[in-house]
Amino acid sequence: MGWSNWSGSVAAPVAVTRPQSEDELAALVRSAAKVRATGAGHSFMPLCASNDLLLGLDDLPGEIRVAPDRRTARIPAGWSIKRLTAALWDEGLALANQGDVNPQSLAGAMATGTHGTGVDLGSLATMARGFRLIGADGEARWCDADTESDLYQAQRLSLGLFGIATEIEVALVPAFHLAERIEKRRWDEVRKSYDDLAQRHRHIEFWFFPHADHVILKTLDPCDPCDPPPTTTDMEETAFRRVLDVAARLPFLTPWLQRGMMKTGFDGHRRGPAHSIFPSDRTIRFEEMEYEMPRAAGLDALAEVVGWIRKKRLPVTFPFEYRTVAADDIWISPMNAGPVAAISMHQYAKMPWQGVFAEAEAIFRGHDGRPHWAKRHTLTRADVDSLYPLAERYRCVRRTADPHGKFLNPHLEALFS
Repeated sequence: MGWSNWSGSVAAPVAVTRPQSEDELAALVRSAAKVRATGAGHSFMPLCASNDLLLGLDDLPGEIRVAPDRRTARIPAGWSIKRLTAALWDEGLALANQGDVNPQSLAGAMATGTHGTGVDLGSLATMARGFRLIGADGEARWCDADTESDLYQAQRLSLGLFGIATEIEVALVPAFHLAERIEKRRWDEVRKSYDDLAQRHRHIEFWFFPHADHVILKTLDPCDPCDPPPTTTDMEETAFRRVLDVAARLPFLTPWLQRGMMKTGFDGHRRGPAHSIFPSDRTIRFEEMEYEMPRAAGLDALAEVVGWIRKKRLPVTFPFEYRTVAADDIWISPMNAGPVAAISMHQYAKMPWQGVFAEAEAIFRGHDGRPHWAKRHTLTRADVDSLYPLAERYRCVRRTADPHGKFLNPHLEALFS
């Protein structure tokens, strides 16, 4: 039985091999001609596509080792964010930020620049302080800012090109609670006030159905300790699925369906441990493209792409998601040129997405956007070079770490060989 990603749009004919020890992992890597590692399959790009050895790290033994100062811990790289954050909570610790889903492996989330939202908060990759890697030769090595520093800098957002991470040293914060508020607001009001709102709240984002005039605004702020929240589903996913299935059969109804759906209330409040408030349920399959652009350009870019969809009455059935992410200094991070607005565009998995994504991508690129590496994009090698001045230095480190291209697949070879 083969492997496929979460949305079902990327597949590999080989089953995932799950080594039971680091020694077994090293032997597998040493003997393989080509190898890729996969986490939860939440990438929409063919980062894990392989006809050769495909590895899963779920079964590797390991435990959290908290540093004496409790500011960092060494963590098994294959653990899911869900497993990790629950275990950290028991230690009185937490990640400073998370994305809005938590099945991904820690290594996969860092390797692709996965992020949450917050004007002063960077991606998960910015929390990495060191890596234990199984290299192309099957040997284990450690890298951090002082030891093999170029390898460490490249590995922070690695796309799996420099080795198989088995342990990651991660910066942590004391455990905290969050209060979530969800409310419906007019798009024109949020567009005018968003910068002020983003400064007032630790985390802020909104969802915007392109054929409606309101957005669903979500804020998260620290609060006093409280009981864990009840399990919830965003946007009443059962009802939303019915709307999507109607739109898939009758796409011309999409504008009417979205406006009708937004007439209902979306107000809600939750409070609880941060790791249980950050993630949302995602049971409806979709395809996704995400572009990061200079923060000052984000709202104009969103307005332009929504205006284009409305003008052509395109059946884009999912809402856009709009977030903010702090700047970083990671070589091929979309955030390394300054703080960004992140715009995620989704389409129901049962509906065509290629054409609308291609046209929307041109709009995002026109606003100096750079794509999330794990979401749909059409970058070429020349695009990578024009967007990332350190791309060739990144390739040089890759060639040193993996001279025979063991960790390349066709998609990555076209960009980084």
